[in-house]
Amino acid sequence: MTPQKRVVRIMIVDDSLTVRTVFTRMLQNEEDMRLVTTANTAERGIEALASHEIDVIMLDLEMPGMGGIEALPKLQQAAPKAQILVISSLTADGAEHTVKALSLGAADTMLKPRPGGFNDDYRNTLLGKIRALAGVDPTTAKPSVPVARAPKTLGKKPQVVAIGASTGGIHALNLFLRKVPENFELPILITQHLPDSFIPVFAKQMEMAARRPAVLADEGVEIRSGHIVIAPGHGHMIVRKSAGRLVTGLAYHPVKSGCMPSVDPMFETLAEACDGHVAAVLLSGMGRDGTEGAQVIATAGGSIFAQNAESCAVWGMPRAVTEMGLASAVLPPEELAEKVLSSAGADAWA
Repeated sequence: MTPQKRVVRIMIVDDSLTVRTVFTRMLQNEEDMRLVTTANTAERGIEALASHEIDVIMLDLEMPGMGGIEALPKLQQAAPKAQILVISSLTADGAEHTVKALSLGAADTMLKPRPGGFNDDYRNTLLGKIRALAGVDPTTAKPSVPVARAPKTLGKKPQVVAIGASTGGIHALNLFLRKVPENFELPILITQHLPDSFIPVFAKQMEMAARRPAVLADEGVEIRSGHIVIAPGHGHMIVRKSAGRLVTGLAYHPVKSGCMPSVDPMFETLAEACDGHVAAVLLSGMGRDGTEGAQVIATAGGSIFAQNAESCAVWGMPRAVTEMGLASAVLPPEELAEKVLSSAGADAWA
């Protein structure tokens, strides 16, 4: 007997009838998806959750009455197992609200395109995100039985902490960075998959979460103690040694994951520039970006830390390194931070 295919149950919360209609058409012919209900206000969306089981909520942030940011914790409380996909506008305010929503636990975002932008590419991206968030994509589904692997022993004492993250990663980054004390001196490098226009807002938020300065990587930017360096949205962050100092550069070559920016170039170049003295962290995200770079760091003697399945919005990027046996620890973000701190030793503290 053929097992029944799981159907993803979806709710759309958006005040625009046009947008709700377009999204409905995108979803209606998918055999593994069912649009359970729509709501034109956040209040009605919250009410609907009392009588409907939902896997993915597509949430507009800019609505009359209760806005999406105010509604987010209420939606999470009403449907704790549902993943929230934020539908964001292209405005500066839209970027700020979206990054805040992602830090509060929304899993991912889709830019709301201008008229005429709801094309096949947009539809395919949307459907891919929904499947990944619901765990019906076999590459990102959380295992019913946790992966049992002996943790890899810790490697060389790190000179830098490098973090890669994607879907669900901003919330995880906030949890991780809030556990890092202000007197921890190792530089922290971050590659987060985000639209380019969101990166400056994201950098400010990381600065607040970590209580330390954050700068965007560019050609010749020095990697300094006690600072965060963030990959811009339009290029990969790479690292090299120059006159005895670590500096960043930018690269634009295609990578296997298709991501821009990609975690792999950051990890790979760090492994060489720091002779493996790297603590590499992979947080929530779909796909396998960071896997090849993590292998290079591990081969050079560095340590890999992976977020566990239970705390991830999408267990894709951390899953790959966990199942390959590369990870020295597989834990929720707060506990991963403690492991990274303890691996750094006394020299990493002011």
